Amino acid sequence: NQDKFLSEEADVVCATIAFGMGIDKPDVRLVIHYDIPKSLEEYYQETGRAGRDGGEGKCITFFSHKDIQKLEKFMNGKSPAEQEVGYQLIQETVAYAESSECRRKLLLTYFGEEYDASKNCGACDNCLNPKEKFNAKEAVLTVLDVIEEFEMKFKVEQTVDFILGEKTRNLRDYDVYNHELFGCGKEKNMNFWQSVVRQSILSGLISKDIESYGMLRLTSKGKDFSDKPENIMFTFDREYNESDDDTTEVASASALDDVLHSILVSLRRSEGKRLKLAPYVIFSDPSIDAMATYYPISMEELQNIPGVGAGKATKFGKPFLDVIKTYVEENEIDRPFDQTYKQIANKSKNKIAIIQGVDRHISLEDIAASKGMSLEELIKEMEAIVYSGTKLNIDYYLNDEMEEELVDEAYEYFKEAETDDISTALAELGEEDFPENMLRLVRIKFISEVAN
Repeated sequence: NQDKFLSEEADVVCATIAFGMGIDKPDVRLVIHYDIPKSLEEYYQETGRAGRDGGEGKCITFFSHKDIQKLEKFMNGKSPAEQEVGYQLIQETVAYAESSECRRKLLLTYFGEEYDASKNCGACDNCLNPKEKFNAKEAVLTVLDVIEEFEMKFKVEQTVDFILGEKTRNLRDYDVYNHELFGCGKEKNMNFWQSVVRQSILSGLISKDIESYGMLRLTSKGKDFSDKPENIMFTFDREYNESDDDTTEVASASALDDVLHSILVSLRRSEGKRLKLAPYVIFSDPSIDAMATYYPISMEELQNIPGVGAGKATKFGKPFLDVIKTYVEENEIDRPFDQTYKQIANKSKNKIAIIQGVDRHISLEDIAASKGMSLEELIKEMEAIVYSGTKLNIDYYLNDEMEEELVDEAYEYFKEAETDDISTALAELGEEDFPENMLRLVRIKFISEVAN
């Protein structure tokens, strides 16, 4: 089933975890989690299988509190230390699922990166369908007061239990039931205070000490806020019930013709079998998407589709043009104007200079320097050129920089591989013998000679 999925004989594959199956297909378009992963690390890695070729990837996760109960049961029998870490990871995942904050920001913050809180990512459900906001100044001050009082002693769960006045086992050893702040926020529920703590972390007011298993402390920004409070807007978290029927639709990314798209994908698969080539070698997913959106019916129009160009159009285009033309006529399609094609064409502004430099056997470092680029940026431009159908003969450079046996080995790999994904190739061939830039250059050689 996995082999069929990689060769596009099957459209869907089911797995316990994506990593265990080694799914490195670059054009995965949809990842569905039927139940919640047990950590954000797993969620991030598994959803990262989608859209590796730069095309659209949608990730949908089903969430139920029964999933959490199941995951917590799995903790039974493990050591106290393992249980503690496991519960913390599960709670982070629950917080992510229930949050009304931008999911991009949540993930980046979790992994130590920053993302402007004012930006709308335009992709996640929370940004596409913003939730109600409220002035959280007083609630934040309550949280900051408690954390300052018990700095580096309480985690999120203990902080929330203390604010609610809950006499739980999390607080049993701290002798805090008679503290003046105990129960200071009992008029609100647990979900509210968990949300305030989490959004305070996202806002940089408090931080978790990872080495101390998530103990909370005030940041310098949090101390400034305590000294000079100001209005701060947080969002109400979505409270999920088992009976919820949320049918909110995520905005569609394009006016792609799904029927034609399916026909073209099938054609690409059959052409791949006929020519004994991987489907991606013929036309990439973004190219197929553009064909199903703009309906090219001539070689000139096809050459202006992103990732095609004259070489690919001539070599592989005729059966695709025949199918599109027949489809347009039978369904009386009103096609876009011709200038649309020129607007979507993906032309490298340095294309001519790069082609001339390669033809003259100038070193790639010198070509890059002359255009004010790094070698990595130049290789990216060269990839755009060959993927659009233009040949580049870089044998002169590879012969100087790589042993012939290694070039042949990498070339044979791409000839047999189901995907042109570089990370997959590095994992298969080994980074010690095949530096990433050299491997990308062998891929350029392969695409030039086989696909163009």
